[in-house]
Amino acid sequence: MSFSKMHGLGNDFMVIESIKQDFILTKSIIKNLSDRNTGIGFDQLLLIEKSNNSKFDFHYRIFNSNGNEVEQCGNGARCVGLFLFLKGLVNKKKIRLSTNKKYIFIKFISNNNIKVNMNEPNFKAEEIPISKKIILKNFSTKLLNKNLTCSLVSMGNPHCVIQVESINNAPVEKIGKFLEKDSIFPKGVNVGFMKIINKNHIQLRVYERDVGETRSCGSGACAAVAIGIAKNLLYDTVKVDLLGGNLTIKWKGFNYPLYMIGPAHHVYDGYIYI
Repeated sequence: MSFSKMHGLGNDFMVIESIKQDFILTKSIIKNLSDRNTGIGFDQLLLIEKSNNSKFDFHYRIFNSNGNEVEQCGNGARCVGLFLFLKGLVNKKKIRLSTNKKYIFIKFISNNNIKVNMNEPNFKAEEIPISKKIILKNFSTKLLNKNLTCSLVSMGNPHCVIQVESINNAPVEKIGKFLEKDSIFPKGVNVGFMKIINKNHIQLRVYERDVGETRSCGSGACAAVAIGIAKNLLYDTVKVDLLGGNLTIKWKGFNYPLYMIGPAHHVYDGYIYI
């Protein structure tokens, strides 16, 4: 099986296409491939398939390193776009991808700079989803015995965003590990820790469900900015500083799609026997 190793701001991926090659991936195989000592090593595996819908160029699936399939990955979307272009599977600058829950549009701005239409953020509790009846006040609720204010949004996958005073001292591992599997979130949750520098600039660390803290999380950056704009804390164009680098997020507000702009990098190509 041929594959490419890629990354978006240090959030790394194994990218595979099942258009020209035939193989079977199981949860166990994905877990073995993700091992950084005995396998390829990655945060997520990205699988590109033929689309059954003529409106889309390809279908795009995401698997976390433990083999669980998830709905969305912003950094992965940029890498998939670059992969399709490098492998000659597309010869245009705009690509339409379907996912298991939504669709995304990708546009090449420059060689490694890619813009992704991430659709409109969804603040409905049932879409996040939340298992309990919780009243969201200004898109936020109290968790952990009402000691923690947490803002919730779906970017096609569930996000919990916590505003902090210091990004360096944020309890990412402790709070992230606790909340990702809390019963309130039936499909788990990604936990973002956001420090607002000014209305055009934030810092962010993200604990991704099933993975832990990563160098970057594209959908997490989108979620944090969406929360900030919805609460009138941020303007419509925001620079997001992540551990692995910077993204630009643009959102005009409700009834408009949100855009993510950032780099994607090809590391190497390889072959592996399964």
